[in-house]
Amino acid sequence: MFIELVKNINSFNSLILGWSDKYIEMLPIADFLKDAIIDSVNLVPFLFVIFFLIELVELYFSHNLRHVPQEAKLAGPFLGALTALVPQCGFSVIASTLYIKNLITCGTLIAVYISTSDEAIPVLLAHPEMLPSILPILGVKFLLAIVTGYSVDFICKPFKQEPIENSYVEIEEHGCCHHEISNDRFKKRTLILHPLKHTLSIFAFILAVSIVLNWILMLSEGHLQQVFLYNSPLQPILSAIIGLIPNCAVSVLITMLYVEHAISFGSVIAGLSTGAGLGLIILLKKNSSAKDTAKIILILLCVSMFAGMVLQWLHP
Repeated sequence: MFIELVKNINSFNSLILGWSDKYIEMLPIADFLKDAIIDSVNLVPFLFVIFFLIELVELYFSHNLRHVPQEAKLAGPFLGALTALVPQCGFSVIASTLYIKNLITCGTLIAVYISTSDEAIPVLLAHPEMLPSILPILGVKFLLAIVTGYSVDFICKPFKQEPIENSYVEIEEHGCCHHEISNDRFKKRTLILHPLKHTLSIFAFILAVSIVLNWILMLSEGHLQQVFLYNSPLQPILSAIIGLIPNCAVSVLITMLYVEHAISFGSVIAGLSTGAGLGLIILLKKNSSAKDTAKIILILLCVSMFAGMVLQWLHP
């Protein structure tokens, strides 16, 4: 039912912007540029609807995540991984801030980082042929996040200091598109302006990635998979390293490569698992222990690489 709904939205989306294709075709530019522009423009209305719905979810969850009762901390990795499935970089920012204030465990933070996917899900939703791959991607990342989170908490000390019970945290950080992630940021205009701004920025990312991929596809005479080391054991490693770059454009790049079948399932898992988004920037800037930050990034990278290589071996 959900897949049919998404397909119907995409069909309606194409109907709305179908008229623009012929005008783009008339532009005096190369064919690979025309194809990239057409594909990207046709995604805009759909992306806006998705980001509008995500904004509603984020407004609710981001507020409730700041209440950290002590009894909930045992379930931290599970709850963190579950919440981070919602495709918003704001949750990794919140998790980083809570960790720096000693209110969640290292395992919970890593679970959030692994589970979050930034812009991957909206991009996949915009391509109906990729809908069957969404649940496997989310499911694998969720299980990997839980296993890693609880393993880290079992091996490491749960907290750097004494935990604070029933805490409420003021979070004054910025998420994607420089929007504020604060405790009381609900405004009616936020529900329109931020999804619109987010849609335009992701449209720009998708357009840039599409142009580059179409250009490479043209030069490689259709052998895009060979260019990106398809089925090579090095591909998940490379994807995981690229995923560490804290920018929404990276998750768009990794997802678009998967949509074009240029990288494997294991590689998309590796890249999206290290893609903790802006949360890594907060950790790097504000965590007082550089050694602790390096440990978290190393765990994130090693787990993602290992999972990617195993999945590539099991599902080539």
